[in-house]
Amino acid sequence: MAAGHPTSSYALGSTSAEHERLIRQAARLAPLTERLFRDAGIGPGQRVLDLGSGVGDVAILVARLVGSSGEVVGVELDAQAIARARARVVELGLNNVRFTHCDLNQFDDAQLFDDMVGRFILQFVPDPVAIVRSLSRLVRPGGVVAFHELSYAPCLVLSEHLPLCFATVSLVREALQRSGANTEIGPALYRVFQEAGVPPPSMRLEMLLGSDPDFTRWSYDLLTSLLPQIERFHLSLETLGDFDTLPERLQAEVAASNTVVPFVALIGAWSRR
Repeated sequence: MAAGHPTSSYALGSTSAEHERLIRQAARLAPLTERLFRDAGIGPGQRVLDLGSGVGDVAILVARLVGSSGEVVGVELDAQAIARARARVVELGLNNVRFTHCDLNQFDDAQLFDDMVGRFILQFVPDPVAIVRSLSRLVRPGGVVAFHELSYAPCLVLSEHLPLCFATVSLVREALQRSGANTEIGPALYRVFQEAGVPPPSMRLEMLLGSDPDFTRWSYDLLTSLLPQIERFHLSLETLGDFDTLPERLQAEVAASNTVVPFVALIGAWSRR
């Protein structure tokens, strides 16, 4: 890809509502991502590169893992998101985090990193192999490369008995796919690492399950951010009924079934250079 052309297109937009959705989502994902990074070997005193920092949740999590003797450098293309991330870091009093506003394919640094991480970023990158190959050169030999990505397939299988939930998640996936996102990037990480010149990764798959109203509305929240894409690609919301009452109806369906609804499968992969 030519220099100056963005390496990713974030289909979910950059509204204040989307930023709040990301923060809510991050609160649920934090324990899983922290465990992944700890198991990968990320810890005190390390210097970590965070790809696609968004509003800063992964960088904040890693900053606490590496402590005051470590450093986190986050890279983010969206100016509004990075402004929010910087403000949050100041509010939290974290002095070991800094953000760089640039595209991933333009980032460079004179000092090597101990680790490189990212969460829900490679799904939006047209050529994840090229990005991992290019930026992993900034990681010292023996350093960690770790990504937390996703797969929609298990979520859809486990939602088949919930018609409204299944239809909602299916529409989310289709809108993302039409926008160019890879909704099955998680399982592909094994290949991505090797083609990028990184040793075969250790991998795990975890799924969050829930039945409370805050959890059952995750697909509605995603659809809300995806409405411009749904309109752009002429996708229909009609099968979901009244959009304004969708959260309540999703919750009612789960409650009536006396079961839980799944979140997308979270797939972690980590390796050492």
